[in-house]
Amino acid sequence: MISKNIEIMAPAGSYESLTAAINAGADSIYFGVEQMNMRSRSANFMLDDLPKIVKICKENNVKSYLTVNTIVYDHDMNMVKRICDAAKKAELTAVICMDIAAIQYARSIGLEVHISTQINVSNIEAVKFYSQFADVVVLARELTLKQITTICEEIKKQDIRGPKGELIKIEIFVHGALCIAVSGKCSMSLHTFNASANRGACLQNCRRSYRVIDEETGDELKIDNKFVMSPSDLCTLPFLDKILDSGVSVLKIEGRGRSPDYADETVKCYKEATEAIKNNEFTKEKVKAWMKRLKSVYNRGFWEGGYYLGKKINEWANTKGSKTTVEKQLVGKVTNYYDKLSVASVLLEARTIETGENFMITGPTTGVIKGKIEEIHTDKGIIKKAEKKTEVSFKVQSKVRKGDKVFIVVDKK
Repeated sequence: MISKNIEIMAPAGSYESLTAAINAGADSIYFGVEQMNMRSRSANFMLDDLPKIVKICKENNVKSYLTVNTIVYDHDMNMVKRICDAAKKAELTAVICMDIAAIQYARSIGLEVHISTQINVSNIEAVKFYSQFADVVVLARELTLKQITTICEEIKKQDIRGPKGELIKIEIFVHGALCIAVSGKCSMSLHTFNASANRGACLQNCRRSYRVIDEETGDELKIDNKFVMSPSDLCTLPFLDKILDSGVSVLKIEGRGRSPDYADETVKCYKEATEAIKNNEFTKEKVKAWMKRLKSVYNRGFWEGGYYLGKKINEWANTKGSKTTVEKQLVGKVTNYYDKLSVASVLLEARTIETGENFMITGPTTGVIKGKIEEIHTDKGIIKKAEKKTEVSFKVQSKVRKGDKVFIVVDKK
């Protein structure tokens, strides 16, 4: 049975992604600050950013979730307490935790807690146990839809409620990177580089290409590709109707290390698909169109089905980077915006531009704005092509700001 209020949760690794996700219609965002989160090496905010982030979210009626989801050692507890205290003071919605020490401290100061997928909750008894601490449980990534449905049904049947007195909500990942390890708990980076994935410092050596050679004979095993530990990205959109039928409440998009246009497009597609399902308008034609859009932003190829449909992992990335169908080429920066005319002035620092080309503008307050260059204006009038090192202006669909980055988006050959 479809939950009445399906929540689309978006990743935010920067203010650009945060704004893009909110503008795209996200119901909640999740992010990390400094240490103690699973992306501590890359996409993060600072502790001082917390009040501003929460303020932005509240102004847009969006829930804010802070990841405090790494393994915690004794010397980390002061940092955990600092982060949780700051989150409580800023009136953050909830923290997402994995270590029981972080969970207990957050609860002791009255912070709402969500259980991270790193705990690997795979059965109703585990849900029942963690319900004493948390209002939302992110299930293990390796469960099938049948298992997820059973857990959702048992929560209602057994009337399992969290600290707020409400029925426990179930959250699952619906899109983004998958890890070869169980629910993301991996030691490979630790063993090879002394950089622990479970401490947010993964160097992703699983994403590299490998050859498998028998050292005794010198024979090389024949495998379909060299990226034998790098799964393609999860994509549930083609069967999102089945996901919603399972009874889950929160749809989580992975990707705090990805670009603002990724947050923009994934949120829009899953939001539109969710509304289509609710209105009985979920069609193959629409799915095809959404998939085309999802392929235009960062992806390692899609494993459509994943563990949810009981499929074995046989779809590997085949590449180290993205398989996106388009390329963003940096042009320059916005130098001014004329509100009454809806026109942006742009300094072309790195590339020529032409009428008819597709542009994208990103910024901390702007988020992501896309459009097509209809006319290029200069001091000398309208031109069809503008060279580098010149300043031009053209119409944009929404307000942009000085310093925003400007890209031209082209199809990959």
